[in-house]
Amino acid sequence: MKKADVKELILEAKKAKGLGWEEIASKIGMSPVWTTSVCFGMNSAPKDKADMLVALFDLPPEASAVIQECPMKIWDQAVPTDPAIYRLYEIVGVYGETIKEIIHEKFGDGIMSAIDYEMYIERKEDPKGDRVVITLDGKFLKYRAW
Repeated sequence: MKKADVKELILEAKKAKGLGWEEIASKIGMSPVWTTSVCFGMNSAPKDKADMLVALFDLPPEASAVIQECPMKIWDQAVPTDPAIYRLYEIVGVYGETIKEIIHEKFGDGIMSAIDYEMYIERKEDPKGDRVVITLDGKFLKYRAW
């Protein structure tokens, strides 16, 4: 069993049970973004959380070990064509250098960690059309000289 197999089983069970990511995350005591990422195979879960997911989705017991495995964080390198994913790709393409420049100006030479990191996705009501608010909250890591 591989991460892709477990992802498919989870998505089938999620649909069959009529569960949303917020509800799933709440049931295992984690954030929806982290939980979804684990279920999609892009993060690993500690044993207790993996076992909770196995129980919640009625997965085979061997799925727990797969959920706990360190993932290969690689994705298709082609430009994504799904509109929701493409827009994020476009945002980084258009504003990436600006974001980098402002980070360097405010913090110095370094990067935002994607390891010591949190992300929140919220809906903000607006009379002109609801807004998507994505917060990327990562620790600053200074480059060092040696």
